[in-house]
Amino acid sequence: MISILRRGLLVLLAALPMMALAAPGQSARDVIQGTTTQMLDALKSNKEQYKANPREFYDAMNNILGPVVDADGISKSIMTVKYSKRATPDQMQRFQENFKRSLMQFYGNALLEYNNQGITVDPARPEDGDRTSVGMKVTGTNGAVYPVSYTLEKIQGEWKVRNVIVNGINIGKLFREQFADAMQRNGNDLDKTIDNWAGEVAKAKAVTEDAAEKQAQ
Repeated sequence: MISILRRGLLVLLAALPMMALAAPGQSARDVIQGTTTQMLDALKSNKEQYKANPREFYDAMNNILGPVVDADGISKSIMTVKYSKRATPDQMQRFQENFKRSLMQFYGNALLEYNNQGITVDPARPEDGDRTSVGMKVTGTNGAVYPVSYTLEKIQGEWKVRNVIVNGINIGKLFREQFADAMQRNGNDLDKTIDNWAGEVAKAKAVTEDAAEKQAQ
């Protein structure tokens, strides 16, 4: 069984591609630092209440994270041009909603057990263009350090997180591969793949958990 730290870490990794608390003039580092702080503060203030009613916690997560995600860009990236160009607007919308809902459900309970073992955001890096990265380290009580790297893009003047790499695992690439594999298994049935996406997120969660388990050994 993975430790509380690893479960707490994994939700941050997987959810943070959506955690762009963007505002005009914010640096990419401020986006990561501010959103992480906001979510953990909300958790700290309402932890027992959220444990008693996890659905309320999922709603709180969505209120913090949902409105600021570049869901369209992330969804198209996971689908790739091959599949997104044939998707209808309704299919794209359903996929975006299923993607966000699956992450909240699979990782929300893990975050409820996170106990502020230690999170630091790396110093700011130059932001000369419209793409940059921000590093984060999560330190466990046993001294193990879990590195995370977020890729951000500037969209209409605001930094939005578009991808995350944890322990060398590129989460965006992992989801793209899983989507393509699911399409093949489903006979290129886009609706079936979209409707069953929660299972694919569960597989990605298992991969990241396995990587964290191996690192801790």
